[in-house]
Amino acid sequence: MIERRKTRQVRVRDVLIGGNAPVSVQSMTNTDTEDVEATLAQVEELARLGCALVRVAVPNEKAVRAFEALRRETDVPLVADIHFQHRLAIRAVESGADKIRINPGNIGDEHKVKEVVEAARHAQIPIRVGVNAGSVEKNLLEKHGGATAEALLESALGYAHMMERFNFGDVVFSIKASDVVTTIEACRLLARHTDYPQHIGITESGTPRTGAVRSAVGIGTLLAEGIGNTVRVSLAGNPTEEVPVAREILKALGLADGPTVVACPTCGRTRISVAQLAEEVEKMVGGITVPLKIAVMGCVVNGPGEARDADVGIAGGRGEGRIFVKGEPVARVNESDMLTVLWEHIRRIVDERNGRSV
Repeated sequence: MIERRKTRQVRVRDVLIGGNAPVSVQSMTNTDTEDVEATLAQVEELARLGCALVRVAVPNEKAVRAFEALRRETDVPLVADIHFQHRLAIRAVESGADKIRINPGNIGDEHKVKEVVEAARHAQIPIRVGVNAGSVEKNLLEKHGGATAEALLESALGYAHMMERFNFGDVVFSIKASDVVTTIEACRLLARHTDYPQHIGITESGTPRTGAVRSAVGIGTLLAEGIGNTVRVSLAGNPTEEVPVAREILKALGLADGPTVVACPTCGRTRISVAQLAEEVEKMVGGITVPLKIAVMGCVVNGPGEARDADVGIAGGRGEGRIFVKGEPVARVNESDMLTVLWEHIRRIVDERNGRSV
C-alpha cells in the first residue's frame, strides 16, 4: 500500500481534494468556450469517462457568459481557467465556478490577486495556483539559471506566502514543466515545504503515444511516493484521450478501482487479432467501477494458464475462442460470439460484487 502524503483538504462542489480523499482525475475542454453546446457535450463525455473535474478556458467576457450558461446545464464540477485579467476571475466566480485556476504572476499587482481571493472566499470555493516552467518570474530564472526545480519551488512558495497574507487557505498548488525530471523534483520539494494539496501532471507532454508514456513516468513516480491529490494527463489532441490514461495510471498503483484488461504480446500461435479484441473489451467495460481483471489471450495453449489470476478472460483459436474464469475453461464459442459471451460472464461477476447490473 502507498502511504499518502498528509495534506489539508479542499472541496470542489462534491469532490474532495487532499486529506484522505481519493486521487481525482481532471481534464480540460479544448472546444471554443463560447460554443456552449460543443463545450457542454465535451464536459459530459469527460465526466462519463471518469473525469471528476473539468477545467474550461475563460479568456474574455464572451467566454464568461458562455461559462455561466454552461454552469446552468451541468452538475459536473467546473474549474474556470483564468490568465491576465483579474476581473474575469471575479466574474467567473460570480458565474458559478466551483474552483478557479490562476497564475498570480500574470494577474497583476498584489491587490488584484487579493480581489480574486476575496471573491473566492465569499463564494466559498478554492483556488488552484498554477506555476509553470514557462511563466517563472525573470528574477528567479536569473537567480537559479533557468526554470529549475528550485526556481519553480521559490515561485510557488512566494505565492503561498501571498495567500497566507490574505489568510486564505483553500488552495491547491500545481508545479509543472515539460521536463519530467524537473517536474518530479519540484513537486517533491513543494511537498517537503507545505501541506497544500497538489495537482500533478507533465505539461505539454506531447502526442497521445509519447505523452502517455511521459505522463505515466512523471505522475506515476510522484503518486508512488505519496505525492499528488488530483491529476491531469495533458495530451495534444482530444481531451477524451487523457482520462483513460490517467485512470490506468491510478489503477496500476492501486489508487483507483475499475477493470484492468491484460493482453498477451502475441506470437506465431496467435490466430485472432488480440490488439483489436483487447481494445473492444476495454471499450465494453469502460463504465464499470468495480475491481475486475480481464485477460485477452492469443491462443488456447498457454492463455488460460498465463492469465490464471484473471477474473475472466478469453483465449482465441482459429475461428473460435474459449472463455475461462480463474484460469479454468468454462465455454467454447465461435469467434463471432466471443465478445457477447465474454460480456455475459463479466456482467455476472460484476453483479455478484456490487449487487446491481452494469
